[in-house]
Amino acid sequence: MEAKELDRRFAELTTAHLADACLRARLPVRCVPLRPVLPGGRLAGRVCPARHAGSVDVFLEAYREAAPGDVLVVDNGGRLDEACVGDLAVLEARAAGLAGVVIWGLHRDTAEVRAIGLPVFSLGALPTGPQRLDARPADALESARAGEWTVSRADLVLADEDGVLFVPADRAGELFTLAEGIRDTERRQAERIRSGVSLREQLGFEDFLARRRRDPALTFRDYLRAVGGAIEE
Repeated sequence: MEAKELDRRFAELTTAHLADACLRARLPVRCVPLRPVLPGGRLAGRVCPARHAGSVDVFLEAYREAAPGDVLVVDNGGRLDEACVGDLAVLEARAAGLAGVVIWGLHRDTAEVRAIGLPVFSLGALPTGPQRLDARPADALESARAGEWTVSRADLVLADEDGVLFVPADRAGELFTLAEGIRDTERRQAERIRSGVSLREQLGFEDFLARRRRDPALTFRDYLRAVGGAIEE
């Protein structure tokens, strides 16, 4: 999916819709609880991975390989004792045409980063930068770890105020179509709740309870799939 098309379709969705689409497609839901530095921040793009070892040179090298609309995904091991990305790295990312920066770790220079306006997601902020310089991994620009997940240029990253989600680029069209269907179903259900029809009525919850008494193995998720409802995925 091209960057413009990705932006257009994600603009009408949330990471929650796409996480539910992953469930529907029986794909791992690869998400991490990162927060936007700028409230309301959103981003979408191909992963541009970089494993940080104490120096920003790995980011500058990653920018050389990046295409417009890519997202720098920084693996700093989830460390909370140092910030690995500051305002200059973010400013350079914007100059290189990247769509944003995702950090499995901390950032600093919060006021300056907000003023730059490029979407940045991290675990939080800390004043100090790295006080170390470790040996750089040979595959530092091939993959990055975020939480329990390892991602690469074969993945897309999507982020909003709910967090960050990674999806396989070659399944993006399918997942977006599923997510749009889930969104539309949820919107219809929400509108009916506002008009006075409870969600329990819409989903036939009493019928579900009756069926479950007959078949204790029946899950609510399987029931929803059968009746076309949406709340869990």
